[in-house]
Amino acid sequence: MSTPPEASQPSDQPGTPETPETPSAYPHPNPQSLNPQPAAPGAPGSDPPPAPAPTPAQPNFYAQPTLVGQPAQPQPQPQPQPQPGNPYAAQPYYGPVPVPAAPGGGGGAGRAVLWAVVGAVVASAVWAGGVFLLGRGDSVELRGYSTPSNLCTGADYSSFKDEYPNDDSSPLHNSLKSDALDESYCSLSLKKTPSSYGDAYLTMQMDLHKKTDPAAEFTALWKNYRKSHSGYDVEIVKGIGDEAYLVSNDTTSGTTSGSIYATLAVRDGWMTYTMEFTEYRTTYNSDTSPPDLSQVRDWLKSDTKSTLEQTKD
Repeated sequence: MSTPPEASQPSDQPGTPETPETPSAYPHPNPQSLNPQPAAPGAPGSDPPPAPAPTPAQPNFYAQPTLVGQPAQPQPQPQPQPQPGNPYAAQPYYGPVPVPAAPGGGGGAGRAVLWAVVGAVVASAVWAGGVFLLGRGDSVELRGYSTPSNLCTGADYSSFKDEYPNDDSSPLHNSLKSDALDESYCSLSLKKTPSSYGDAYLTMQMDLHKKTDPAAEFTALWKNYRKSHSGYDVEIVKGIGDEAYLVSNDTTSGTTSGSIYATLAVRDGWMTYTMEFTEYRTTYNSDTSPPDLSQVRDWLKSDTKSTLEQTKD
């Protein structure tokens, strides 16, 4: 009796390894996985195992088409995309910006520019200093005047001596000499008769301004005298110095009250000179015939001219 043939061994018997499924880039299952695995080789009634099917290549989404007959071109690698910045993250420190060093021995152009700038500054300073020194030296105009050590003897007031023949026995005088100012001053009493009381008073002062020009202040003071002293008259006097002003005031009423005041102020260059006359009329004054203001003005002009001539070298 013949023995019936044995059934073929199923594919899931031990010892028969299963072929793992190959991952696919397609969303559907691998078609090969739907076919049953062939019987193990050598099993009775089985055909020779077919050649394994090629595994589909993974799709390359960055691949570029290759022309027939042309060598394949190298594919560019994808660049990383910039990530959103974090405003609170520490920023990289690049250090101080380097300052280019000065050119070496061959940097003649740089040195030329530097010396040009330095030269311009030095030239400007020298020019300014020269203008300052020359301007000051040229503008100081003392006109040859010198201040007497005793102006009471160095000034002329002879026009008043006919009216006031008695000299003051103790006139007041002083003088100053410095780098900025030379000054001489005199104050004396005018008397008609020998007495201890003066009938009038005469004051003189000469200043040599050696550092500053007195013109602006002199004009402002004397030309505008009546603006700060009410009741005074101001006369511009021609022919004496660069400018001269005669300021006067008369408040007399008869021979027993009031006063006469007159000052002639002169500026010649940087020299200034004033000659002032004052007379007070009271019941104690023995002068019964004092001079009037017009006479005093003439005396001041005459004696001032003479004094300025005497004090010039």
